[in-house]
Amino acid sequence: MPELPEVETVRRGLEKYTLDRAITGTEVLLPRTIAHPDTPEEFSFGLRHTKIQTWHRRGKYLYAQLASQATQQQAGWLGVHLRMTGQLLWVESSAEVHKHTRVRLFLGKEREIRFVDQRTFGQMWWIPPSQQPGQVMTGMGKLGPEPFDPAFSIEYFAAKLQKSSRNIKTVILDQNLVAGLGNIYADEALFMSRIHPETPANQLSLAQIELLRESAINVLQTSIDSGGTTFSNYLSVEGTNGNYGGMAWVYNRTKQPCRVCGTPISKMRLGGRGTHYCPQCQGSSGI
Repeated sequence: MPELPEVETVRRGLEKYTLDRAITGTEVLLPRTIAHPDTPEEFSFGLRHTKIQTWHRRGKYLYAQLASQATQQQAGWLGVHLRMTGQLLWVESSAEVHKHTRVRLFLGKEREIRFVDQRTFGQMWWIPPSQQPGQVMTGMGKLGPEPFDPAFSIEYFAAKLQKSSRNIKTVILDQNLVAGLGNIYADEALFMSRIHPETPANQLSLAQIELLRESAINVLQTSIDSGGTTFSNYLSVEGTNGNYGGMAWVYNRTKQPCRVCGTPISKMRLGGRGTHYCPQCQGSSGI
């Protein structure tokens, strides 16, 4: 699943290419992709003759503010969640339509946004101007603070961790705690903090918690600067791969030597998720 850096990279690409462009038409190829309104016809009618003013990201959700092309008044929102395999691609309209294309948004005669989604878990919304995105895209309203938000303070983070005896890897994947931190960057942040992923969250010292918070912010920023991490389905809007994977400390490096101590990287499953760590650098879990 694309994580915060990948979604932010997509947002920046959409911001670069699609602002002030009118949506001249749509084609919904898989009706269940549309989460709101009730029918693809209503979705298409809501978007018709609007233009994209700006793109926002909240956690792993994307949403664009729309304006009427005729009156310039606010015309609602276009929401997207990529889920596991979703891609938003900025392509020439003459390009062959991929078999996993679910929705096409035409922005003029020559260019369009295509929502490509192999596993079909991705969703799109049109939200009328009388409502806010968080009211309709219900999962977005439950998210915790962004990692880069001042609300994600050491005081906030420490208070949350001290209430949980679950392993720290599972805790920091909770989107209600912090929005957008996923499996890849949780592994990386824990390595950078020298914390074993099985350590109970309430056993961490304040110094460890502070280092973990800083590491999470730093690894996310590094990945954003690198265009995200390349994995099976992630592409930027231009169709290019991300570059962070080549710099990863532990993620997807099972049995390869640790970049710090040379110990082979180990992998286990925690909460159903593959978890990469260095047995030497990250030491004992303390349990």
